[in-house]
Amino acid sequence: MSVSTLAAASITGLVLAGGRGQRMGGADKGLQTLHGRPLAAHVLARLAPQTGALVISANRNAAAYAALGAPWHAPVLADTLPDFPGPLAGLLAGLREARTEWLLSAPCDSPWLPADLAARLSAAALAQRADIVTATTSNAAGEVSLHPVFALVRTSLADDLATFLAAGERKVRAWYARHTAAEVAFADERAFYNINSLQELADFDRA
Repeated sequence: MSVSTLAAASITGLVLAGGRGQRMGGADKGLQTLHGRPLAAHVLARLAPQTGALVISANRNAAAYAALGAPWHAPVLADTLPDFPGPLAGLLAGLREARTEWLLSAPCDSPWLPADLAARLSAAALAQRADIVTATTSNAAGEVSLHPVFALVRTSLADDLATFLAAGERKVRAWYARHTAAEVAFADERAFYNINSLQELADFDRA
């Protein structure tokens, strides 16, 4: 039996690169290089075949991100809220910018994200009539990890997210809980690995 998925053209891809990079000593994560390419460039290249348009959420170094996004005509979006309020602010910017029914987000420090991320999340969105779909993985002990910023979100939720943030709320899972949400289990934990320090990045660069 065939599984229904969304057409790539109906999804905008969002690279979340708007954080402070505190665990990298304040470095702009998405611009740090892995195997000669900035991390954000790896993510853009992984998302591009799965989506139509691409956008980048970044609050620093806009020109550098614009150069990375140029091959895909990806605009750079700054948060509309001050003081780096977290990934939901970047998500809101993406939801506002998108001209598609769906937005697929991924963090800028996840260079191995799955090639079938959009297909599997969108299949769950259609099958379960969900407005938000996120990814999970399990370790060898069977413990489940949710990866909330790898998410497929219906863009019509932008106004609700704006209201949530205006009320001072910042927790990603709390906002998801307001809506019909689904989860998809992926087998490969490494696909969702976030590079969180310069030492980790150096170790992977040597691998």
